[in-house]
Amino acid sequence: MSRMTNQPRTGHQSGNYPGRGDHTEGVVARTIEEQTAKLPSDLFLWAAGASIIGSLAMKVSGRDHEALFVGQWAPTFLLLGIYNKLVKVAGSDAYSG
Repeated sequence: MSRMTNQPRTGHQSGNYPGRGDHTEGVVARTIEEQTAKLPSDLFLWAAGASIIGSLAMKVSGRDHEALFVGQWAPTFLLLGIYNKLVKVAGSDAYSG
């Protein structure tokens, strides 16, 4: 059995993140993050909801293939929303000195 201690883990003390000091994002990633951070976070939630409602409407109208296609956009919009939120909170170079 292992003992639990109250000692901090190595590498995570006082903002030290392994590998963060020597890594920076490229120009393309930084530009994309600057632009996506300007978008409101709820935009992606509304887009996901719209794709679900659009998919349902297409399914009811008998357009099964299109309904599946549009319905699969919802997880993509939600994932883009998560990325947007992470960029706003942390950013790619938040810990570089």
